[in-house]
Amino acid sequence: MENCVALIVAAGRGQRLGGEVPKQYRLLGGRAMLRHSVLTFLHNPRVNAVRAIIHPADQPLYEQAVAGLSLLPPIYGGAARQESARLGLESLAALEPGLVLIHDAARPFVDFGTIDRVIDALDETPAAIAAVPVIDTLKRENGGLVEGTLDRAALWRAQTPQGFRFHEIIAAHRAAIGRELTDDAAVAEHAGLPVRLVLGSEENFKVTTEEDLRRAERFAIDALCESRVGTGFDVHQFGPGDKLMLCGLPVAHDHGLVGHSDGDVGLHALTDALLGCIGAGDIGSHFPPSDPRWKGAASALFLRHAADLVAERGGSIVNLDVTVICERPKIGPHREAMAARIAEILGIPRERVSVKATTTDKLGFTGRGEGIAAQAVATIRLPSRP
Repeated sequence: MENCVALIVAAGRGQRLGGEVPKQYRLLGGRAMLRHSVLTFLHNPRVNAVRAIIHPADQPLYEQAVAGLSLLPPIYGGAARQESARLGLESLAALEPGLVLIHDAARPFVDFGTIDRVIDALDETPAAIAAVPVIDTLKRENGGLVEGTLDRAALWRAQTPQGFRFHEIIAAHRAAIGRELTDDAAVAEHAGLPVRLVLGSEENFKVTTEEDLRRAERFAIDALCESRVGTGFDVHQFGPGDKLMLCGLPVAHDHGLVGHSDGDVGLHALTDALLGCIGAGDIGSHFPPSDPRWKGAASALFLRHAADLVAERGGSIVNLDVTVICERPKIGPHREAMAARIAEILGIPRERVSVKATTTDKLGFTGRGEGIAAQAVATIRLPSRP
């Protein structure tokens, strides 16, 4: 496999977007836009090294944005994008890469598929760019009025990365010094190099305006998180007593529940479901029945502990669904209060909690009135990438 280096162009000032810092350092989902762009290339096994091209005044912002990442030292760019790209290429000359990818930092959501298609095309042509076909009808304007309709059949919107065989693109850039060309593909075209179009992605949009930034923020939150689902199941038999704990509430009944703690099957099932979401074992591994500290303990402590472990990993609870299985006591009159109590224990909105009940039509141990069972499902969101 030919040595491939990615250059991330991040030397612009982002004047059209404005703001206190250049747009490539604005935060998307709590992470600098530049870091989003860099990570995809850094994690792609076909890219051997990544270098950013930055503005000299942005060195502190850059160091903060890429902290902890294994990158080549940054290179300072020039007064215009074309000059910045050339300086980046010149900085790679000693490395002698076979291929180079040039990508705008303001396109933070490029995907592996787009990168791979550009690299694949370089087997057959010295230059290739990601692009998407124009699907909107295009109008020519004159004085605010439509002057004509353009044929969109052969029109594409250029994106990055734009990939090149290194020695050919650096020679093309050197020959284009002093010209004002809009992208690296135009530099290649000026040198007479054939440029292959490969399919990009609508998600690989460029952040230019405040509207783009808001769209990117929404996309970043989704892209940076993954959903996890865990399940839990618990059973306790009836014993002496005149009430029992169920889903965090005392419920009057002609029996209690036998258990080392307060025997709350609903909260125990929910606790196991949350622990399952993060692969953290089960309730018994955190609160062993053999430990006297937990004798008679309120199960709300167990559920809160599981939620704290989720929070420590940067996660949040999306929803909880618990089903209580018993003939008696009747759950319906208490269901709303139970859901509210679970939400209170966890500090989450009430609408994220569901409490349901069912019977087994007199079958099995619950049907014979020997005990209560509960099953639960938990859904959380966790950060998915460093």
